[in-house]
Amino acid sequence: MARIDLDHIRHAYSAKATRPEDFALKEVHHTFEDGGAYALLGPSGCGKTTLLNIISGLLHPSHGKLLFDGTDVTDLSTQERNIAQVFQFPVIYDTMTVYDNLAFPLRNRGVPEKDVDRKVREIIKMIELEDWAKRRARGLTADQKQKISLGRGLVRSDVNAILFDEPLTVIDPHMKWVLRSQLKQLHRQFGYTMVYVTHDQTEALTFAEKVVVMFDGQIVQIGTPAELFEKPSHTFVGYFIGSPGMNLLPVTVEGTRARLGGQTVNLPGELSSTERADMELGIRPEYVRLASDGMPVQVTKVEDIGRHKVVRASIEGKEIAAILGEDEELPADPRVRFDPAGINIYADSWRVDYATGRGA
Repeated sequence: MARIDLDHIRHAYSAKATRPEDFALKEVHHTFEDGGAYALLGPSGCGKTTLLNIISGLLHPSHGKLLFDGTDVTDLSTQERNIAQVFQFPVIYDTMTVYDNLAFPLRNRGVPEKDVDRKVREIIKMIELEDWAKRRARGLTADQKQKISLGRGLVRSDVNAILFDEPLTVIDPHMKWVLRSQLKQLHRQFGYTMVYVTHDQTEALTFAEKVVVMFDGQIVQIGTPAELFEKPSHTFVGYFIGSPGMNLLPVTVEGTRARLGGQTVNLPGELSSTERADMELGIRPEYVRLASDGMPVQVTKVEDIGRHKVVRASIEGKEIAAILGEDEELPADPRVRFDPAGINIYADSWRVDYATGRGA
């Protein structure tokens, strides 16, 4: 496995790119630690697959360098980088059996047949295709073929990194959960460096130790699932992570108070800086308390989704969501209070640290 350094990487698909908006991937300067499990998370077009393909060698970056364990590999091919990559759709040999598809990468590298057999049997059991081992891949379903692709990426233990580009798209929901769990188990057991691209927050948060959230060609936050939930660095992270996403309300800030229309919200501390425009208060629905005292709201809808209810309301003309427990009752004259532990303040979309009280 290898440490992967992205040294001021940028990429544009046009040779004439000069403006920031011309770049599919704006400047990325980050390190994926040796043996880490990372997810690149973001919507379509945010640059995550571009970044993955630069790491693998399928794309050469317009600017910057890529290093594996301190060695510059920017101009090396995928094979020379010793990368295994699993794509969104199956890439297998239809004329080979399932067993031979998995054995091929090992045999191609001269691995002794006894070791090939041991490793293939281990992986074929993991992907639950033991009964299909002697069948040709041509007759398998799309999700069975993708399991083979996953197996081919996992069967080698000598790779610098294993890259996954939305590999579970064609897999049924139950098997997605099973395979994610098995990937995590393999990572813990063997310490592979894994980078997993997805637009699905559930996949990212259940697979990765660190989630790399991308938006508009740049990385806006890298953190654990808990960090992304509690302290989103950017309003996009607050909106994209969580269901429902974070409430964002325009405010003005004076000292340790934020003014929302005619209402005042006490902050956990004084901000380090308030000399910026477009300030917003961000608070997740889980930290909005419905009570008989507090700021008045107008409830517009209650969604019962089983273990809890999502209450949609309006405060000072702005929409807000709150979570109500399964057995909790909505007050007759509902009002809301914000739990200070969940309050974040944003200026120009970026989170502002507190100078006192709760830190960043």
